[in-house]
Amino acid sequence: MDYVVETEGLSKEYETGFLKKKRNLALDGLSLSVKSGQIFGFLGGNGAGKTTTIKILMGLIFPTAGTARVLGKDVANVKMHSRIGYCPESPYFYDYLTANELMDYFGRLFGLDAAARKAKTDALLTEVGIAEKDRRRQLRKFSKGMLQRVGIAQSLINDPELVFFDEPMSGLDPVGRRDIRDLIANLKHRGVTVFMSTHILSDIEALCDEVAILRGGRLAASGKLSELLAKDNAGRALIVEVQGVKADEIRGAVEFISGATIEPTPDGANIQIIDESDLDAVLDLIRKNHGRLTRVEPAKLSLEELFVRDTTA
Repeated sequence: MDYVVETEGLSKEYETGFLKKKRNLALDGLSLSVKSGQIFGFLGGNGAGKTTTIKILMGLIFPTAGTARVLGKDVANVKMHSRIGYCPESPYFYDYLTANELMDYFGRLFGLDAAARKAKTDALLTEVGIAEKDRRRQLRKFSKGMLQRVGIAQSLINDPELVFFDEPMSGLDPVGRRDIRDLIANLKHRGVTVFMSTHILSDIEALCDEVAILRGGRLAASGKLSELLAKDNAGRALIVEVQGVKADEIRGAVEFISGATIEPTPDGANIQIIDESDLDAVLDLIRKNHGRLTRVEPAKLSLEELFVRDTTA
């Protein structure tokens, strides 16, 4: 399968300080590949190097070492910009333009004729949820969430093959997040590759085919999300969910089972056992205390747990 983003040994150093200069390594030998037609999640804590990477791929800053290619072209080749879209974190636009005027401006940059600009503007502003009455308002009167919607709309004005989103859900309310999540899913169905950096892990779980996790400028983990979680879930404990019994009433009996733990829930308790052979003992305990078994499933490593583990030393 073709790769639309490729980096090899990508590094970026910044100088900090005034009299005594210090070198700050923001990106350290990053190598990754993103396949065509997928939604790729780019994760990491604050200062991990996500935005630095995206800015290098956009040609906004230059690497200290290594190479980067987008759509088969070196990032120094600006001609490929006509085939990509980009929405930065917290986009900033000309305050006194309206949403319609801004979209028309970007359409002109891509050489679209008047009819195409009008059609694309109407379609995209509708898709991101900007009401018609708001499209003639100056952008300085827009909320952060509305500006984020406009930023996403402008990134799609040229029908890109590949789009980069840096924190696309920033400033959006739950309805806005749902709308943009649906939009991103629809982009994939249309064959557009999405490279998305976000801290909202539920969106990553809902949307992404593959992920890369950065820690301190280095690649900590990468691959299909399902495979990363499945690998770490192998051999994990069982969770037994019960209702109608209080955790404190059976805590002593549960802790008598080797390695078992119990946590209260609003309706009962969750009991974790490390050996499937202990399940019968737990079921007997539940029956004796007039409880009700509601669920038994493997204890799964969540994306949040994987993220915390791979982004902390």
